[in-house]
Amino acid sequence: MAIVTLSSTQLYRESDLDILSSKSTKDIAPIDEIVGQERARTAVEFAMSIKEKGYNIYAVGRNGLGKRTMMIRYLKRHTFEMDELYDWCYVANFEDIRVPKVLKLPRGIGIDLRTDIEKLMSKLLKAIPLAFDNELYFSRADKLKNQLTTKQNSALEKLTKEAKSQNISLTITNQGDYQFIALNGEEPHTDESFDLLEKKQRERLEKTIDALEISLRGLIRSLTEWEEEYSDKIQKLNTEVTLEVIAHFIQELKVRYRPYSQVKQYLSELKDDIVENVDIFLEEGAEQGEIATASLDKKLPRRYKVNVLVSMPKDEPPIVVEESPNYHSLFGYVETATFKGTVFTDFSLIRAGALHKANGGVLLMDAVKVLEQPFVWEGLKRALRSRELSLTALEKQVTMTGAVSLDPEPIPLDVKIILFGDYHTYQLLQHYDPEFTELFRVTADFEDEMPRNSNTELHYTRFISSIVHDNKMLHCDKKAMARIIEHSARRAGDQNKLSLHSAHIANLLRETNYIARAAKANIIRSSHVDKALSNQLCRVNRLQQTVMESFVNGTTLIHTQGEAVGQVNALSVLSTSDHMFGAPNRITATTAYGSGEVIDIERNVDLGGSIHSKGVMILTAYLSSVFGKTAKIPLTTNITFEQSYGGVDGDSASMAEFCAVVSAFSKQPNRQDIAITGSMNQFGEAQPIGGVNEKIEGFFDVCAIKGRHASQGVIIPQSNVQNLMLRKDIVAAVERGEFNIWAIGHVTEAIELFTGKQAGVPSDEGSYPIDTIFGIAQAKLNSLRK
Repeated sequence: MAIVTLSSTQLYRESDLDILSSKSTKDIAPIDEIVGQERARTAVEFAMSIKEKGYNIYAVGRNGLGKRTMMIRYLKRHTFEMDELYDWCYVANFEDIRVPKVLKLPRGIGIDLRTDIEKLMSKLLKAIPLAFDNELYFSRADKLKNQLTTKQNSALEKLTKEAKSQNISLTITNQGDYQFIALNGEEPHTDESFDLLEKKQRERLEKTIDALEISLRGLIRSLTEWEEEYSDKIQKLNTEVTLEVIAHFIQELKVRYRPYSQVKQYLSELKDDIVENVDIFLEEGAEQGEIATASLDKKLPRRYKVNVLVSMPKDEPPIVVEESPNYHSLFGYVETATFKGTVFTDFSLIRAGALHKANGGVLLMDAVKVLEQPFVWEGLKRALRSRELSLTALEKQVTMTGAVSLDPEPIPLDVKIILFGDYHTYQLLQHYDPEFTELFRVTADFEDEMPRNSNTELHYTRFISSIVHDNKMLHCDKKAMARIIEHSARRAGDQNKLSLHSAHIANLLRETNYIARAAKANIIRSSHVDKALSNQLCRVNRLQQTVMESFVNGTTLIHTQGEAVGQVNALSVLSTSDHMFGAPNRITATTAYGSGEVIDIERNVDLGGSIHSKGVMILTAYLSSVFGKTAKIPLTTNITFEQSYGGVDGDSASMAEFCAVVSAFSKQPNRQDIAITGSMNQFGEAQPIGGVNEKIEGFFDVCAIKGRHASQGVIIPQSNVQNLMLRKDIVAAVERGEFNIWAIGHVTEAIELFTGKQAGVPSDEGSYPIDTIFGIAQAKLNSLRK
């Protein structure tokens, strides 16, 4: 493979939007699908079409890809079965108030029912007291009371007469008890007068009193029965009066809610309970009524409220994004209230969680946030396994005491869960939780990049348009869109790909919009995009400036002209959390008589990483194949990165290191106006590396600092040409012939560029021509072997 000197057109691929008929994003329809994510979109469509348990989605990919935004856009276009969406209400269970009942109602009916019950209670709070506070009720009640009194008085009078006929008086003590006393004429006997009576007379009176007391006990039992009968009659009267008030109200509601059997059943139970607890509506039950109506909103009986836990909108499916998936926000909870120092709770204080709100639809959450909160992951798995939401089971899990005041009926759960997370979290869940793969059977794997061609560029303009429209920005003209597309390719590190890191593009557009508005422009132009990119760089390149200053003041030694033996300018990438840049490093190699070993100083002092050490071993293997086939190499070589005080890793300097070693062997100088990057295999073939744009730009900047010469340039692997999206000033310098970029396929081509001489091709015996670099080096090695 021959050395290729790259032209300026190969260094940067411009975006050609001439086929775009629209002049700006104003005329471009925003995208409403998952851009460039065919694999993820297919997975989501598959999961959403299956109703069976376990087909929930884990959306995996790097942060900033816009997974959530793209997912919500897709879900808004997805067709949901709206007839399967319901309102969920809790009402009192009058048989066991601790176990509230669930009403499953069609969308919108829950709110209507609550309103109708509130209206009913407002009417009854006025109507029932009036029904019990009128002459008709009083006369009917008095009649029953008089009947009881007459009957009681008649029976007592009869017994009194019977006793008096036997010279016995029936009296009532101060304690309210009945007592028989023997009479002495018209006056009761005293103890003294009774003792003066003859024994037979006393015994007769005592027997008579005993017999009368037996009759009295029978009478008292009758009096009690009559009281109970009276109480039953009063209760029946109260029931009749209450039913006269409420029957037609309840009947009207039953007619209105005839299609809903659960509501009809509840209304029947409601009617019976109002009859049994009518005191709540009356002044007699004032204290009980106060507690029953204790509320923060309306003074209505709490017992008869309708707690609309979830009311589904009629025109939108439930797509819920839970930003903070803690226990209460996800599963709901039961509040408590305080009334006159008493803490209480009831079904009306049950509050919905995100799972309730998303029931019948989709709930989207961040996986890491779910796993960070205690009890949430286990509770989520329990709910998905059982396909129901049980406040009791979850509350016991949290309180850890089992003391639960309410035990509401569980709500059936039909929801799709979409978790967003990175690959690391995904692998941890797969490895440590065997239930994960059963509950999240579908993986939506989001791509970082998409192919770049005419069609995808047009697609990308729609993506740009969607950001502009969603954020109500100034519209972008055609050149601004082209500049953003070119920047996206730069972010992807490939001329033929576009970055799908939508968060970065959205942030760039926001800053560009700010700059355009500050300049009072009516449209975003490419100059505004360039200014925004320049501002972004200025905010994050402090370390880069510090490194470049070391070249300005000579702290970092580097030559960008002349020649030197055993010395090469290599290129490396430095990075912070939000910025990556390139800078040249001097690699030197020295030799001494020895056993052919190549000593990596970085590795020996624990500054070299394993990948760098592997690169050194590979170049050693190729070095041995070049010079050690017939005899052992009689030199020990030491190679190092000069002025490198941090860790060094990666194999992208292995070609540079080989060129330095060959120069040291042959004593032929290498050009210092050239820098090189690229790794090599055991056959000397150049292999692609990362950060090629940053590395070239770093050397170009250092050349500008040290003094520009038209001979300066950078050697890169041929396979990295497609990755070039260089700065415009470098492209212009190459076009003017003021800077060079060479692409090579083999390390020998780099040697020829560095030395100006052929590397050399071995004969069948393994010897190289004496006028080649390898031949010169071989001759020097042979002289040492003698």
